[in-house]
Amino acid sequence: MKALTYHGPGRRTWGEVPDPAVSDPEDAVVRVDAVTICGTDLHILKGDVPEVTEGRILGHEAVGTVTATGPGVRTVTAGDRVLVSCISACGRCAYCRAAAYGQCTGGGGWILGHLVDGCQAEYVRTPFADTSLHRLPDDVTDEHALLLADILPTAYEVGVRNGRVGPGDTVVVVGAGPIGLAAILTARLYSPARIVAVDLAQSRLDAAARFGADTGLTVAEAAPEAVRALSRDGLGADVAIEAVGVPESFELCTRVVRPGGRVANVGVHGKPAVLHLEELWIRNVTITTGLVDTRSTPMLLGMLAAGGLDVSGLVTHRFGLDEMQEAYDVFADAGDNGALKVALFRT
Repeated sequence: MKALTYHGPGRRTWGEVPDPAVSDPEDAVVRVDAVTICGTDLHILKGDVPEVTEGRILGHEAVGTVTATGPGVRTVTAGDRVLVSCISACGRCAYCRAAAYGQCTGGGGWILGHLVDGCQAEYVRTPFADTSLHRLPDDVTDEHALLLADILPTAYEVGVRNGRVGPGDTVVVVGAGPIGLAAILTARLYSPARIVAVDLAQSRLDAAARFGADTGLTVAEAAPEAVRALSRDGLGADVAIEAVGVPESFELCTRVVRPGGRVANVGVHGKPAVLHLEELWIRNVTITTGLVDTRSTPMLLGMLAAGGLDVSGLVTHRFGLDEMQEAYDVFADAGDNGALKVALFRT
């Protein structure tokens, strides 16, 4: 089959690799019908994730059709249309029993495209199929379902829920890429008073407005004083969501948050950021980090199927699966071409 493989920082190849096969009783093999590229994949290609070894097939977000299952798989069967979650879960360890699937110690967690071969390929082997695949209703399109593989549950769980967004809050989202836009979309479920989007690119601030941001600020404009002026009592953001993964964005979040507020870091960081405890120690600020657990995926899927979650517009560029290299180039140059999510489809 064809797949996108990693060969060290800055080097990737689309070419022939061996077909995957069931190697554990709990495995399934899925034909990839739609797949996307994540900002985390770009971090890998920068060398920010050293656990990814040469030759690894990248990708952890896909929709496809089950073609084979191991004898231990009970909930999906060949022919089922499924969402391939970015998180795999053994379902038995202490973390999985607490629904903290991202921290699975039984061989799961974020492994696809990281520790095992991923799904930017024509087929993918998915460990722990019973607890890591989600059967899809017929009325949810491949394109829309693809957004539930990672960015929607990540933004919702690690940003909105960890940040404890509530009614009447002032929420600042730093970074209006796909994760930031998904955070804006799902923060709206909790009726905040104001959502402020911060980004370098005006095109992304325009997208943030379409997804529910009340105000857009460039990074140069997003001084603490400007955010305080937009907050309900002049004290700053109740919740600041970091959705980029660079030191400057994290440090900006800590500057715009109010005393007693919450900073929810979502971005994948490859470099150290300064934690200014000399300023923060007295302000009762809570800082959370996290890898998504995907415990919210069934709920979000139900909302999507019922029409309660409008994700149209998040995918801006579409390609055939064999146009993977071009799709990477477009996604990596999003600041100039306005790309949000790219989607690749089997043709």
